Amino acid sequence: MPEVTMTVNGKPASGRIEGRTLLVEFLRENMGLTGTHVGCDTSQCGACVVHVDGKAVKACTMFAAEAEGAGVTTVEGMAEGDGTLHTVQAAFKEHHGLQCGFCTPGMVMSAAALLAENPTPTEAEVRDYLEGNICRCTGYHNIVKAVLAASGQDVSRIAAE
Repeated sequence: MPEVTMTVNGKPASGRIEGRTLLVEFLRENMGLTGTHVGCDTSQCGACVVHVDGKAVKACTMFAAEAEGAGVTTVEGMAEGDGTLHTVQAAFKEHHGLQCGFCTPGMVMSAAALLAENPTPTEAEVRDYLEGNICRCTGYHNIVKAVLAASGQDVSRIAAE
């Protein structure tokens, strides 16, 4: 079996894999990073979104071997070393952008990618960007509110749902 080497959450990572091993499997099974969820196995739900060299990627659509030499960030790598939440994570917590939490890692990773590309998105832009992430609990309202809050925008006039 070939070996793959990458940087995961700022630390060197490697492991022996089969050629068909998906990045999500490598992260969960080889690295023990179970925050990256497998929801559908068909790239429809977005629960497995991670950042590969700064770009949001559905980890169930990428072979681990394709990440050779890349920098991968998972939801576990978003918080500071002292446990301080990333701005997006803190906004999700503050604005109740989660319920069961299953979609949350993918939502957080997608939202962070959006804000890196567009620091002050409109509500429509947030909704459009998160289209590939499915949440069956929240109705998206508070997720959108959390993303807008994470961008530094005033969300005090948006009613909680």
